[in-house]
Amino acid sequence: MSAGRKKRPVWLRVYRELRRAGRYVCAPLATLARIREQAKNKAARNLLMRQRIEAARKAYEASQSEPVKDSFMLVRIIGNDLEPRHRKGQSYDNVRFILDNEPAFPDCEKFWIVNRIVDPNEQARIVDLLQSRGQSFQVIPFELEAYRQIPWNTEALAANESRFANAGNRPGGENASRYETHVRRFKNLYVMNNNGARNAALEIARARARWLMPWDGNCYLTAPAFQQIRTATGQNPYFRYVVVPMARIVDNALLLDGGFTPQANEEPQIIFRSDTAELFDETYGYGRRPKIEMLWRLGVPGPWDRFRDDAWDFPRARLAEDAGLFQNAGWVARLDSGRADLEIGRAGFRARLGQRDEAIIGMLDRCDASAIARKLDPARLVYYDEDRLAAARQGQDLQIQKELRAHAEQALLRGPFSVMDKSGRAPSGDPHDYFQPAPYWWPDPRKPDGLPFIRRDGEHAPGTALYSAGSEAYDRTRLQRVLDDTTVLALAATVLGEPRYASHAAGLVRTWFVDPATSMNPNMRYAQVRWGHDNNEGPGYGILDLADLYFFLDAVRLVERSGALDARDSQAFRAWLRSYCEWLDTAPAAIFEFYRLNNHGVFFDLQRAAIAAFLGDGAALAKAGLYARERIADQIAADGRLPEELSRPRPRHYALSALQGWTALARVLSSVGDDLWAYRAKDGQGLVAALRWAAAHSDTLATIRGETFDGERIQPLLDDLARHHPDQAAPAGSQPGAAKLVFHPDCAIPPFWIWRRA
Repeated sequence: MSAGRKKRPVWLRVYRELRRAGRYVCAPLATLARIREQAKNKAARNLLMRQRIEAARKAYEASQSEPVKDSFMLVRIIGNDLEPRHRKGQSYDNVRFILDNEPAFPDCEKFWIVNRIVDPNEQARIVDLLQSRGQSFQVIPFELEAYRQIPWNTEALAANESRFANAGNRPGGENASRYETHVRRFKNLYVMNNNGARNAALEIARARARWLMPWDGNCYLTAPAFQQIRTATGQNPYFRYVVVPMARIVDNALLLDGGFTPQANEEPQIIFRSDTAELFDETYGYGRRPKIEMLWRLGVPGPWDRFRDDAWDFPRARLAEDAGLFQNAGWVARLDSGRADLEIGRAGFRARLGQRDEAIIGMLDRCDASAIARKLDPARLVYYDEDRLAAARQGQDLQIQKELRAHAEQALLRGPFSVMDKSGRAPSGDPHDYFQPAPYWWPDPRKPDGLPFIRRDGEHAPGTALYSAGSEAYDRTRLQRVLDDTTVLALAATVLGEPRYASHAAGLVRTWFVDPATSMNPNMRYAQVRWGHDNNEGPGYGILDLADLYFFLDAVRLVERSGALDARDSQAFRAWLRSYCEWLDTAPAAIFEFYRLNNHGVFFDLQRAAIAAFLGDGAALAKAGLYARERIADQIAADGRLPEELSRPRPRHYALSALQGWTALARVLSSVGDDLWAYRAKDGQGLVAALRWAAAHSDTLATIRGETFDGERIQPLLDDLARHHPDQAAPAGSQPGAAKLVFHPDCAIPPFWIWRRA
């Protein structure tokens, strides 16, 4: 350096280093004072580490009367192939490459851990390979039943943090993949088990060698690299850890060249001396720095020091007592992942992060689907209770049978119904399209043509209320008749044992959903149309018109059992449901409805979950359980109130309707062993709290707003409260004979609800 050129201050060098790190720095540095403070802290830490190293050297020399022979145990951990991050089969291929080509190392024992491999065929292949080569190994099994018991990580979500309240956490949002991995954190910890397996490796090796190598299964050592490590431990035995930098390899054959020495600057592997006490932190899951957390504690510098933390990351741990007591030596190869595009350069690094999250989510979703599938029987009822229906067949309550027969006889006089019967037409002009104007939207009196319509919440426009004059122009009344009459007839056929009821119910199903000449198109594109808005298409609200599909599907199950629907009709009905689900999952209006934070969102989940149960779709059912838990924190207040519903002109109606949706969803989920009743969000929100609040305030709400109301509609909720809250006394009139059995559909209570699941 020339005499006239001044040395740059430490803080300026740190600042430029951080600027070069770009988007991966921890957080924006607001002031130069903060940069100077960071530089000062870094200098102090480096001084402390140098002092520790010197003290360790002196202590080691004082304690050793004679040299200790080095011995090593290399324990490799073989995990799951995570597509698309990895190529399927890459773990097996890399194990075979190691066994074929890696030399034996002096004074080094090799061992393998087969770590919770989900695919039993892939695990069997790997185990067979290890056995055929005489390798020592241990299997940490993946147990599907144990996995099924692991909860979603939603209890820590604060209000306004879920995908429903925060658009940044939805698909396409800036935090979408990170959010998805966060809510699956506990599941990730079990399946990937990174640090659990590393600690198991340390335990296995500690009594068998002086130097413990708990390494990833795709790590490959060359003879020269191992010799560098051995030389370092021999020359500097007072260091308690060896940090071995890693090189990513995209062609394993390169390693067969004895002189091949790549640039090794990737996240390193760590070697532990057997008298160390540090363990990997098992609360850190794959994809969220499980090994880097150890590097931080040991004070190993690297680009990971500049990684950005997010709101869901743990606070970084303080330096361990052993911090600084490491040396760098040798190098290790990370064998080909089968995705060379993800291994090279900064672009590969960025792509790798996204593909890794996608792979984690995909793997865990498949596990969830398999776990649910074990409990899922598509033929089993999900709302009504099999045992209660069997008891009803025995004639335990003749009065209920009498009322059931009366309703069934009335249903025999109606229908079949078809969307073709309406006198009006959807804006598409296709008579097969379901059509219903939005109930609370009226012509604008200030406009000659009344367009666009304006909202008058709580006031039904002519013909839009169920069974009202003029409703024959639209489809809502007929659809409700199909749902309710089919259910009453199916129950009557089951309880009373008369096939004529099932036969008429089958005709209702066939005409509305199956017969090409009369069936409804599988979408709700023109449900709750607001004239003059959205190109005269429904905004998604109209999906609520099919809210009662969940108990109707139980009715279809009962009709199928009777034989009144043949196999061809049943297959056609399921094809209709699959097409409808495709619309629900992709149509912008349906996606809008899915994200609603009131009863609409709950009934969307209920509808989607019920269809999934009917079609045997375990993946969709598992996600319904996740979405329900996410919603609870945003839709139910800590004291049990439902704020969105209470802000409406008919608060009592909307609050109780929403709770009927919640309790029905809990029943559908319970049919596959998913207990939503017991769930509590961060501030104690849950279904029991909401039921308790409704029981205590229902009369008050009616008084405040002067709302006309059927007071008996709270009875099913009181019954649920008594069942799921041990301290709650059984409500008056909760015995079946004292309960109202059939309500107006607006009450959202299925016919003969007393025969529902617990």
